[in-house]
Amino acid sequence: MARYTGSTYRKARRLGFSISETGKELAKKPYAPGQHGQSRGKKLSNYGVQLQEKQKLRYMYGLNEKQFHKTFVEAGKLKGVHGENFLRLLESRLYNLVYRIGFANTRKAARQLVNHGHITVNGKKVDIPSYRCVPGDVIAIKEQSKEHPAVKAALENVHNRVEFITYDENKMAATYVRYPERSELNADINESLIIEFYNRS
Repeated sequence: MARYTGSTYRKARRLGFSISETGKELAKKPYAPGQHGQSRGKKLSNYGVQLQEKQKLRYMYGLNEKQFHKTFVEAGKLKGVHGENFLRLLESRLYNLVYRIGFANTRKAARQLVNHGHITVNGKKVDIPSYRCVPGDVIAIKEQSKEHPAVKAALENVHNRVEFITYDENKMAATYVRYPERSELNADINESLIIEFYNRS
């Protein structure tokens, strides 16, 4: 299954969940798309609720089903709480941290920045969006890309950053200081439902 590349606004309205975590998608039309979007009130089965929760998280991070499930299985092999480890692995993907730092306005734009070779990790260019970062890694804009208009525009829109990242404005570099706590991540995600979904299949 390919990664979804369609309208995130439409998908967010379908799920009733802000994929960008900004709430912009639901601000004007907080109901499902389509002719009967406002009148749909069908109750989901337990399976439907679990599937919807999985899709919310998958679309939020922009993974295809194979990547998503592979990361889920990997998280299950780590010590600690399965669901929290899963979220931490998703957060540690390079393009997601580029987004968290503020080098891009969306995860999709962050993925593109990495793909096009504008990002370095510990001083070396990394152009693989799914690259797994670990605490202590320094993520920066490549020297030749520091005047990139999209990056500068995105940085101007940053009002605050997550606490598990520190940012050096002069160097245009950030340090991934630690794995995030569950309380620092999206409270609208119920990862236990995702675990239930995969455990039943």
